[in-house]
Amino acid sequence: MVQYLRNELHLPLVQATNILNNFAGTSSLTPIVGALIADSFAGQFWTITVGSILYQLGMLGVTISAILPELRPPPCPNQSPSCQKASTWQQTIFYASLFLTAVGSGGIRPCVVAFGAEQLVPEPRTSPESGKKQKWNFFNLYFLCIGVSVMLALTVVVYIQDNLGWGLGFGIPTAAMFVSVVVFVSGYPLYIKQRPGGSPLTRMAQVVVAAVRKRRLRVPTDASLLYQDKEIDAGITTAGRLSHTKQFKFLDRAAITGDGDMSETGRPLPWRLSTVHRVEELKFIFRIIPIWSVGIIIVAAGNNFTFPIVQAKAMNRRIAGHFNIPPATLLIFSAITMLLTLSIYDRVLIPLARRLTGHPGGISPFRRMGFGLAIYILSNVAAAVVESQRRRAAVKLDVFWLVPQYALHGVAEGFAAVGLMEFLYDQAPESMKSLSAALYWLSISLGHYGGTLLVTTVNGFTKKWRKSGSWLENDIDKGRLDYFYWLLAGLQVFNLGYFLFCARFYVFKRLEIAGDLEEKGGGEVGVVAGATPDEGEVGT
Repeated sequence: MVQYLRNELHLPLVQATNILNNFAGTSSLTPIVGALIADSFAGQFWTITVGSILYQLGMLGVTISAILPELRPPPCPNQSPSCQKASTWQQTIFYASLFLTAVGSGGIRPCVVAFGAEQLVPEPRTSPESGKKQKWNFFNLYFLCIGVSVMLALTVVVYIQDNLGWGLGFGIPTAAMFVSVVVFVSGYPLYIKQRPGGSPLTRMAQVVVAAVRKRRLRVPTDASLLYQDKEIDAGITTAGRLSHTKQFKFLDRAAITGDGDMSETGRPLPWRLSTVHRVEELKFIFRIIPIWSVGIIIVAAGNNFTFPIVQAKAMNRRIAGHFNIPPATLLIFSAITMLLTLSIYDRVLIPLARRLTGHPGGISPFRRMGFGLAIYILSNVAAAVVESQRRRAAVKLDVFWLVPQYALHGVAEGFAAVGLMEFLYDQAPESMKSLSAALYWLSISLGHYGGTLLVTTVNGFTKKWRKSGSWLENDIDKGRLDYFYWLLAGLQVFNLGYFLFCARFYVFKRLEIAGDLEEKGGGEVGVVAGATPDEGEVGT
């Protein structure tokens, strides 16, 4: 896409980079809306379906803009001073199509992961741990499929775009999307479809209002005195109720029963009294925010491939004869190493780690994330070293010098990104699975917006004090891209330290599962931890 914006719409490097960052950010922000729609009333299947149709229409618009000459400026030598930029209305049509795909992403991204994982319901005679293993394997499979599709895009599609035209290059993914929508919808009779449990935002707002109203009350030391109501929570606790935790005690006031909290029918007034389970739903959001925010810096400092593509264009890309590797194709090495990482992790590391740790996922999401964050640092260090070497080289450096930074990025993605998704899904209450997946995409969204802010700030700041121009000049030989990579590596070092600190104090969720005696009237209740056996145990 950066090639299209620069070579076809004739936009400068920084503008093209910021446009793509903003587009990626918007695509990852709309899932919050899609998740709320799915969890509140539409359900995951219909949210995915409508989102896919909108996405399809947006891709169709992008393809048409690449086919019709009227929707692009006249051709000219690449980045020539006389190049005419795309007019305002030409850019508007293209951006509107991109925006439509971003809106469609809002229906797809938060629901596909949760919807797919929910299909893996364990058989009645199997243990809950078996179901957890299946769902952790599903996350690996999900990212594995993404990696395969990325490889196809970076080889077949990119080659077509560079050699046969952008209309065909955009048209092939558009046709593939159409097939995927048809295949997904045709499976309607086969799916397990969870009934929406109502808006989680409304429930969380009710907890806040009730807690504020009772801010002068003292929270009882005995948690059993707080309000519980299995009937009210039945629709959102089929897998078990959340146990009370000792964090964020102020919110517990929402579950203190007082005068005027009940209606004449004996039902609680939701804006005055909440159950412990609903209070714990809100605590979940507060509890995960520090860990979740780690994903923002991951994206802001580690997922910007615009500059490596520009680097590749300035290097020797010839393999044999007159064949030059398309710059974007270098991304395939990131996809390959991510696929290898996921395959080895799923088939070798997980079985071995399960025997050593007893954890159903083999390695806990926290350890997986920490390892990935460390590798992200190495990826940026490799990028800085290679760029320094490229600048000093007397002849054009071979493009394969970029492979290490791409490969390390793929390994880091296979650990950190999947680990973050596992963590958010595992810790989310069952009624907030789509919202939890949307939070994953929200971190990516804010990371892309943060990347835009970072690029703009660095470009503006360095332009003021550096006589020869900013670090991020259109001509990278005049800039200092290596300094920018060192800055990104420093941000990743900070991110790793911040993550280790937050993980040390994280308290995992616990579920109350009704046991056999309770079903027979005995009242026994079992407690199942989301990741640790004790309420006070923290992440390591």
